[in-house]
Amino acid sequence: MKIKILTQTDNELKIEIEGAGHGICNLLQKRLLQNTKVSQAGYDVPHPLASNPIIHVRMKGKGNPKEALLEAAQQARAFNQAFSQALDAALKA
Repeated sequence: MKIKILTQTDNELKIEIEGAGHGICNLLQKRLLQNTKVSQAGYDVPHPLASNPIIHVRMKGKGNPKEALLEAAQQARAFNQAFSQALDAALKA
């Protein structure tokens, strides 16, 4: 997976993720929007045949979009681990 930074300012970040789908982008968007310092978060898939979605994050005030995106990724990872453990336990029961 390759990530390309398209736009980077003090309060805004736009990245392109090569080969990603709606699943990871939607999960990151939801986690970003839970952050009270984020004013806008979303993603776009410019062409349906070339799955290179673009994630956009804009912060309120002096928030750091890189930190917000990293935090969202860590939260998504923790959620996936908890889900995996719960599923494993349910399947063993």
